[in-house]
Amino acid sequence: MRRQAATFVWRAALAAALVCGIGLLPWLTRTDPALTVLKARSADRDPTPEVLADIRAQLGLGDGPLRLLGQWLGGLWRGDAGRSWISGDEVTPAVLQALGASLLLMAVALVVAVVTAGLVCARTLRLGAHRRLDGRRTAGSGSAVLAALPEFLTASVLATVVGVQLGWLPALGWYGPQWTVLPALALGLPAGAVIGRLLDDLLPGAFAEPWALAAAARGLPGRSIARQAVRRCLPGLLPNLGLFVVGLTGGSVAVEQIFDIPGLGRTTLQAALAQDLPVLQAGTLLLVLLAAVAAGLAALATRRIAGPALRDGALSSLHRPQPPTRGIPTFVHGGLLTLVIALGLPRDPLALDTTRRLQPPSWTQPFGTDALGRDMLARVAHGALDTLLLALAIGIVALVAGALLGLVARVSGPLVDTVNAVPPVLAALLVTSVAGSGAATPALAVGVVAWAPLAAHTSALLRQERAALHVTATRGLGAGRWYLLRRELLPAVLPPVTRHALLRLPGIALALASLAFLGLGAQPPSPEWGLLLAENQPYAERAPWAVLAPAAVLALLGALAVSAAGGIRRARPRTSATLAERPSLTRELVETG
Repeated sequence: MRRQAATFVWRAALAAALVCGIGLLPWLTRTDPALTVLKARSADRDPTPEVLADIRAQLGLGDGPLRLLGQWLGGLWRGDAGRSWISGDEVTPAVLQALGASLLLMAVALVVAVVTAGLVCARTLRLGAHRRLDGRRTAGSGSAVLAALPEFLTASVLATVVGVQLGWLPALGWYGPQWTVLPALALGLPAGAVIGRLLDDLLPGAFAEPWALAAAARGLPGRSIARQAVRRCLPGLLPNLGLFVVGLTGGSVAVEQIFDIPGLGRTTLQAALAQDLPVLQAGTLLLVLLAAVAAGLAALATRRIAGPALRDGALSSLHRPQPPTRGIPTFVHGGLLTLVIALGLPRDPLALDTTRRLQPPSWTQPFGTDALGRDMLARVAHGALDTLLLALAIGIVALVAGALLGLVARVSGPLVDTVNAVPPVLAALLVTSVAGSGAATPALAVGVVAWAPLAAHTSALLRQERAALHVTATRGLGAGRWYLLRRELLPAVLPPVTRHALLRLPGIALALASLAFLGLGAQPPSPEWGLLLAENQPYAERAPWAVLAPAAVLALLGALAVSAAGGIRRARPRTSATLAERPSLTRELVETG
């Protein structure tokens, strides 16, 4: 009970710090809120001293930020989040309406994600249920390509082809259930592919456990065994599933922009751009509360599924020593990516030739040209240096930070939920406001949130690994915490978390691309991949190659990350021998403990 109370206080303190920091943002950045509000209300009106003074009097800016923040917090107890600085309307109804739209979109997208994850793991489930699984993951590179597709690109293609050209489903607006299908597909397909890869990573260990072998020996139906195997893997997935829920709600800004959905992510983004503090604070607070609810439900579900086993230390490890997958796909994908970069680097990515605008691919220009006649192969190759190196650096930092913070779940758990509630777009705006715009702004914004899923994964796996039978037995022999962490826990947890980090590498590149797509990342004439997609998006119908080239390279990066992840496996630990084979094991444990 005391631990739960401490966690609640820590979570509340983090939420209060985030909301208060947003409330003080204009003053921390030394910008004039009155000028920003005037530009948002009427961009053509001159910012005369009289006009700015009138706005300050209307908003009460003369009272200072602390008084404004205190008034806003005081109104929350009555359900009053103030009035919008831009429109003058009450904030609470507008934000709740936006939350309702986002929750509906999230629910449908989550259904799409679950179905997609099931399709990704279908072959593993079928082979495992019939005892024909060799211990390796069986999901192909198709799921990696799907996970690496930019959400905004998928949304644009669905809106243009399915919504406009074919007319099967409505493409713009938000007027009923039919309008949720296309944006839910754009959000759910990539998320489901990532969830499916994580589940596929755990299933071989579940099918190798004694209960699965006994069930198969007794002739139980394969469907029952497969269903219980999924249930066995859920405790390690539920924390990340909760993060996906929050990400689908607050991180779908680009999709909401394309489909014109009045969701919470879009509302928060517009408020952040206009520095409409009451709306921005209310939207952020709702995202934080949603993250806390999702984390609580994930913890309750984990306790219900595996609570007694976690308490009694009666689980077996899902991460056993396995042979690494063959490296042929890794060399193929890496070779193709290297070939693209090598062919494009000698070319000039900034050379203009307006006589060759939007030319299709040819022998001289294999990727065609863009709207200014620039060689797309050159721009993709030069952009790869920035995108890949930056994404790799962020991925390494996120892996180290996530693994370290995941070791202290009591501290990192609420921190993960709070950080995950901040969409990368909002993080980019906050970083830009504090540190200013520059080449490092997108990296800082993505890096602030990139470690959270890895920390949640580390904590979940450690919780299960500590309850494994061999760890319980080792602890009973007198091993100390440092010995267990170094010899038993970290060798089991780090390989799957590292594979997860590799799976996230295309997602980091996509986050950087999304910021560029929304105008918050690299600026022209930079050949960064996200900026290439944003620049050529208006010409997708006339010149699809201008969009497909960077999208295909992103998909190739996803396939490379997944194939490389297959080679990271747990080595056979030194303590895997039995007591009969190693009579000195007990003495070694006691001495090192």
